[in-house]
Amino acid sequence: MHSFEKIFEQYQWDQIKQRLDHVTLSDVEYSLQKKKKTLDDFFNLISKAAASKLEVMASIAQTTTQKRFGKVIQLYAPLYLSNECQNICTYCGFSLDNKLKRKTLSDTELMMEAMVLKTMGINHVLLVSGEANKTVGISYFLNAVRLLKPHFANISIEVQPLSEEEYSQLHKEGVHSVLVYQETYHQEVYKQYHPKGKKSNFPFRLDTPDRIGRAEIHKMGLGVLLGLEDWRVDSFFNALHIDYLQKQYWKSKFSVSFPRLRPAEGIIEPNFIMEDKDLLQLICAYRIWNEDLEISISTRENENFRNHIVSLGATTMSAGSKTNPGGYAVDQQSLEQFETSDERSMLTIKNMIKGAGYDPVMKDWDSVYSGF
Repeated sequence: MHSFEKIFEQYQWDQIKQRLDHVTLSDVEYSLQKKKKTLDDFFNLISKAAASKLEVMASIAQTTTQKRFGKVIQLYAPLYLSNECQNICTYCGFSLDNKLKRKTLSDTELMMEAMVLKTMGINHVLLVSGEANKTVGISYFLNAVRLLKPHFANISIEVQPLSEEEYSQLHKEGVHSVLVYQETYHQEVYKQYHPKGKKSNFPFRLDTPDRIGRAEIHKMGLGVLLGLEDWRVDSFFNALHIDYLQKQYWKSKFSVSFPRLRPAEGIIEPNFIMEDKDLLQLICAYRIWNEDLEISISTRENENFRNHIVSLGATTMSAGSKTNPGGYAVDQQSLEQFETSDERSMLTIKNMIKGAGYDPVMKDWDSVYSGF
């Protein structure tokens, strides 16, 4: 059985960091000039040396994105199912040790939330929950998908890692994509950020995309929590993971997200500060390296950054997001996972995208085509 863990074990965090520090401007220029990019080129483009070439990288990223995806931005919104969680994660508002109000949506509340999203024009919805297997497990997710499937063209999930069989069940019910983040690939300190709960099992989480791939989910999304550890090293390992997955599970599509650590109840301060220019460099590096990769930008980012990233590599954006269960209609006071930064309405975001010369798309996939 194939596993990314075998590849991961061939690399050492400190060695990658040292190699990144020794990338030269000549290495960066060589990678930018190459016609066919490899993971080595991504490595060069996320280095400190590449920062001086950011304007050139942005221009290439813009041209590459328009060539592959056109001038289109897919819009979606998250729908939080529950903030109950059995894990202690030092960076998350849902952490078990935060003694605040918990909530899991009932069927009626779920549909109330869904109807608000429909009035916003949402057709692509991302179902999110804390990691509480007893209260919010596979049965709950399957029921939620069945209830929502008639109302949305595309359903994605971002929940606790599941078994291959459970992913297969969700696939059969019509789940289009699964998002799972390793948070950090620094195995030695991973336990410090996840001291209690199933999430503390680093290898099990690392193997999750393999289980998703074997279940033949249409698309999977990866990313790291930017701010926990050195973003350059973590992003190399994330790209290494994506590179492996694309070769192994060629039937699936892939996306990458860039969650920067945001304020939330009881969380730690960022261990590493990532400036806007750093995030722009990272996004451009991903696009230049991998023109087929979908790039998603959430409302964690501020208005100014999101306004500019529309034309520089993004393909998907969330809008009007609430990060607490019931936040749209049912219970706006329940515990948030994190604070959003861009709080503009869906309509405002659509107009912003149009103003940039791009088309905001609310629906580009329908389950009627899933059998073809």
